[in-house]
Amino acid sequence: MALCRRLARLAAHLQDPRKVAAFQRLCGVEGPSGWADAEQRAGGREPVVNGGPPAAERAGGQGHPAGNGTVPGGAGPPQRWRRRPRRNSLTEEDGSQEFSTRSRFLYYLFSLGTELGNELFYILFFPFCIWNLDAWLGRRLIIIWVWVMYLGQCTKDVIRWPRPASPPVVKLEVFYNSEYSMPSTHAMSGTAIPLALLLLSYGRWQVMLTSLSFSVCLSSFVDLIDNFNLTYKYAPLIIISLHLALGIFSFTLDTWSTSRGDTAQILGCGAGVACGSHVNYIMGLKLDPPPETLPLSLSSLTVTVFGKAILRLLIGVIVLLLTKVAMKKATIPLACKIFRIPHDDVRKARQRMEVELPYRYITYGTVGFSLMFIVPCLFHFIGLS
Repeated sequence: MALCRRLARLAAHLQDPRKVAAFQRLCGVEGPSGWADAEQRAGGREPVVNGGPPAAERAGGQGHPAGNGTVPGGAGPPQRWRRRPRRNSLTEEDGSQEFSTRSRFLYYLFSLGTELGNELFYILFFPFCIWNLDAWLGRRLIIIWVWVMYLGQCTKDVIRWPRPASPPVVKLEVFYNSEYSMPSTHAMSGTAIPLALLLLSYGRWQVMLTSLSFSVCLSSFVDLIDNFNLTYKYAPLIIISLHLALGIFSFTLDTWSTSRGDTAQILGCGAGVACGSHVNYIMGLKLDPPPETLPLSLSSLTVTVFGKAILRLLIGVIVLLLTKVAMKKATIPLACKIFRIPHDDVRKARQRMEVELPYRYITYGTVGFSLMFIVPCLFHFIGLS
């Protein structure tokens, strides 16, 4: 009990927005004029809306700038510049706020780190790994990614730890502002993917590892799931049903937020990749390198091999993006028609579970299936396999 109380006190201590604001200042982030006064008003620790201003300020009718923050590093006087954050098309949350910076290096460094947890990174990294490096490794990375992200997104809506109040915190990103803050799925995936990549590469790539026990346990667990996806006769039916049930469960945890759609998106992608892998196995389309070529190495990299890899990535990603756009255009109106939901305002329609779950699940399920089956078949047809 004493340990639980200490953990509870630590959690309450870390939730103080002044701690976040202090760390932002340490990194050079400074809000507009009057931000320091707002920090003093936030000292009472009154309850706040997720990512919103303190209660006292809301009661007084004082809004706060919806927008983004700052970063410094070098010497010299602060330099004012404005930036418009990435708009969330579902919440229409947008804005721009002034912030000061002595060096933009830290800002862009952290922005790059954030993008490594966004869709742009995944739609480049996973296809490159599967089409150009090792499909065996890529499938297993996606399995780990799906479960890590699903647990993280659902845990957000169970713990319901709100984002720090702004002010005093300067918002550098508003896209995920409707989600709860902890645990950070960006941090979870950013830790899990590189670690899994390193551990699963043991025995397949010429890499050095000092600790093998965890690598063996992780590989055995993921092997079990991957072999089931490939070889079991009714695997597609079970995979689709399980992922859909998990998506429905996540939609019942809390009120609407972007985490619900992201969860359905992740589960749909995982289901599509698993079903595509199963079809590959049934049809004898072998994407995995033959056993006699193991362990793999990068020593055979040539200009021709590199050129083919880039060409596969460009053609494949274009196909995936076209698939995503086409399925999005088809599924949203279809779901609205089936469930008799007005689709004059697509933004509001997409916030309904009856629309968002099938739209995300089917769209990204088709993208995942294309990633594993349609695009490799295309490469085989045009001689790029």
